[in-house]
Amino acid sequence: MYILGKIKVTTEIPAELSRLKDLAYNLWWSWNNEAIDLYREIDLLLWEKLNKNPIRFLQEVNHKKLQEKISDPSFMQRYGAVVEHFDRYMAGNQDTWFQRTYPDQQQEQIIYFSAEYGLHEVLPIYSGGLGVLSGDHCKTASDLGLPFTAVGLFYKQGYFDQRINREGWQETSFPILNISHLPVQPVLTQDQKPLLIHVDMPGRMVYAKIWRIAIGRINLYAMDTDIPENNQYDRGLTARLYGGDKETRIQQEILLGIGGIKMLDALGIKGTVYHMNEGHSAFMGLELCRKLISEKNLSFDEAREVVASSSVFTTHTPVPAGNDVFPMDMMDRYFGGYRSQLHLQRHEFLSLGTKQGDQYNFNMTVLALNLSGKRNGVSELHGAVSRNIYNSIWPGLPEEDVPITHITNGIHTMTWLSPSFKYMYDKYLPSDWQEKPYDPQVWNDVQKIPDEELWAVHCELKKKMINFVRERLKQQYTAIGLPLHEVNELDQQMDPDIFTIGFARRFATYKRANLIFRNMSRIEKLLNNRERPVQIIFAGKAHPADRPGHEVIKNIQEIAWREGFRGKVFLVENYNMTLARNLVQGVDIWLNNPRRPLEASGTSGMKVSINGIVNCSIFDGWWCEGYNGKNGWVINDDTTYDNEHYQDDADSQSLYTLLEKQIIPLYYQRDGAGIPREWIKIMKESIQSLTPAFSTHRMVQDYTRDFYIPCINRSKQIQQSDYEFARILTSWKHNIYNTWSQVKILPDRDGLSLIEHHAKSGEKITISTIVQLGSLTPSDVAVEVYYGSTVANMIRQGESTEMTVSGQLDSSTFRYTAELSIIDGGEYGYTFRVYPRHASLFNRFDMPFMKWVNG
Repeated sequence: MYILGKIKVTTEIPAELSRLKDLAYNLWWSWNNEAIDLYREIDLLLWEKLNKNPIRFLQEVNHKKLQEKISDPSFMQRYGAVVEHFDRYMAGNQDTWFQRTYPDQQQEQIIYFSAEYGLHEVLPIYSGGLGVLSGDHCKTASDLGLPFTAVGLFYKQGYFDQRINREGWQETSFPILNISHLPVQPVLTQDQKPLLIHVDMPGRMVYAKIWRIAIGRINLYAMDTDIPENNQYDRGLTARLYGGDKETRIQQEILLGIGGIKMLDALGIKGTVYHMNEGHSAFMGLELCRKLISEKNLSFDEAREVVASSSVFTTHTPVPAGNDVFPMDMMDRYFGGYRSQLHLQRHEFLSLGTKQGDQYNFNMTVLALNLSGKRNGVSELHGAVSRNIYNSIWPGLPEEDVPITHITNGIHTMTWLSPSFKYMYDKYLPSDWQEKPYDPQVWNDVQKIPDEELWAVHCELKKKMINFVRERLKQQYTAIGLPLHEVNELDQQMDPDIFTIGFARRFATYKRANLIFRNMSRIEKLLNNRERPVQIIFAGKAHPADRPGHEVIKNIQEIAWREGFRGKVFLVENYNMTLARNLVQGVDIWLNNPRRPLEASGTSGMKVSINGIVNCSIFDGWWCEGYNGKNGWVINDDTTYDNEHYQDDADSQSLYTLLEKQIIPLYYQRDGAGIPREWIKIMKESIQSLTPAFSTHRMVQDYTRDFYIPCINRSKQIQQSDYEFARILTSWKHNIYNTWSQVKILPDRDGLSLIEHHAKSGEKITISTIVQLGSLTPSDVAVEVYYGSTVANMIRQGESTEMTVSGQLDSSTFRYTAELSIIDGGEYGYTFRVYPRHASLFNRFDMPFMKWVNG
């Protein structure tokens, strides 16, 4: 029968339990399992059926079940304790790490921009690691008490749901989110109408409403264009994350960056620091410049100085596909009128996003680098790789001096820690361990946990994970029409006693998901060893437009159904935070084998370590810093390969050898009680050494100390000077630009430059050179001797020592001298360099100028 109408019945929440709604609308519950347990205990079946969504749960729960809980003193006591904990947390801004450490900065505001946020699976506005990192950053900012606001877009169709069909191909669908089921609330005006902002697009205005998402003490504001004020095309502008073509992408990024600033103005939120998490939001810097030009009568260069002083940029990938570029003619269409508001000519505007070697595209990462004062990669190695990729922005600088540093990623411990491990840590760690997951001293007590207890908890979680995966696979196989007897075979195929390898992440080709199958006979032998069998669980999505990634998925699925691999290899569809949480808490070892050095950081391995799971990874990203020789395994070494085929061969051979000779034998090595003591040693070392170092509490503290606070102090200095600070510094920079061609390092008239010196270890060597400064003065520059060991007659990873004026030869020519003392014996090369210096520069090498001998 066709329906004539709908009746929606919403459960009335008794007053005694009314705070369940407050909890449901604040994602604080997502990292506090005691709050989750309240909903579970009321109706576990409904909780699981509704995918652990407390908003929808409260709408549909049976009223009688709520009344029953009101009559349960034990439940009401736990309910009261959770509510008290929540209220204490929300009111605790006066006793947080930020308040204790920076009590004078409470009134400032850190604004965080990201295209995606992975907060919980009930709110699927994320695609992968970047979004999950953003979500963990927000949760930690809340925990640490930072004055912090997040800005993003609201995608009503999210990323996509993945289905793997019978042929092994990925299929995608975009279910529309039901707003009434989500922990989001509209931002309203004083007359209770939706607050709207607008941005200019070619030939039209695009409007957006604003949703507020509460994340503990902080808020995420997300813009949504699906409103009647827009035409049909624009209503779909924010429908999908990373969907559509370049036209859609540039419009989304205009809305995120320019619209994000307009949204903050509409909300009355005045930022002190602006953090661009990846280049998607880089147009934000242009809008801040435009406002300063319009409101403070600054020139573009002066405005850019102010904006850079308050802007942080984090780049997350060296892979070209992860760095957006737009054709120059597209930039003309979208910014032809806008650039006039910046008082810039076309070539001046386009140069802000032009990367050397690519004159046809506007690069968002380059724009972000040019508009920010603090810049970083997300691991030590990634910082070095980024300095290499973007060296051309600072011509003449050695790679190690390019002003891109690193802050290594982390994870939000309580989001990814299994409740079972939490309860165990409660027993053995200091009572305040949850407040200080970044403190290495806290984790020393992991050694107190009895081996038997740790192993029992792990085995229980492994059984839970396998049951979860088994049920997911049954649904998956049934949906594609596999016979019932094949579906039921899963009950016998997945064994919690078998050594289980986990591999789950985006299926980008550089991550090499199928590397372990490079030698099919060798891996088949490992999987089917009767004494020491192995099983592997895969999960991950490929971008809908990434055909090579789809082919990797198909390849693995075909292997999983092949004789000799069937029942040993499993590919679980629709990877999301629910599946991720089960895998990172339940497998035995976590496999990560990207093509070095393309893994900027990686965080999934951090998530497993807090749950006692061991990593086996390529020496790339975070693992270069995490591995200590006792807490897991390294595949191959840090060799650089020019040939990908040779690299894949070498890495796969190393992986097979590790599995055959070390990892699998150690796992199956048991004592008389069936306990793998030596394996547990590695588990404990992994927990103890990795958890504090790779916590977002450590990461956000690093951002605060190294970036946010310096930006706050500099911004205050600029504003207190009524922008005179920026005007003076900009004027000095203009003088450098205009006169730098006059600067030269000259041959020393006394013949002391670039000659061979002989000295004993530690003996002082006096070196001098002559520098012609033109109309500049010695106070405008720094002159250094640059020295180090040589490779192919080039100085590599050199050091510098500042030289001082020791004489004046004429009005613009000066002798500079320095003393060197080298301890280690060997042959060293040296040369001289000169670069601009000013006490007000934000970074030592802010300006793209450096002269060398003969330069």
